Amino acid sequence: MCEANAYLRRNGKDQLILEAVDKLIPQAGQISMINIFGQQKTLKARIIELALVDHKIILEELQEEL
Repeated sequence: MCEANAYLRRNGKDQLILEAVDKLIPQAGQISMINIFGQQKTLKARIIELALVDHKIILEELQEEL
């Protein structure tokens, strides 16, 4: 299996946001993800780490500019 779990890093802690991610689509200012069960999530975030051997995607939330 090649899926990875997606985590959002906040204050140095990783929070699981979507399991078994099969497709990750980076777009302008956001990341869209779809898992093997058809669940979808879109976040205003950037990729900070891909640990493929560990099946982890680490994201960081983007702060909105004022």
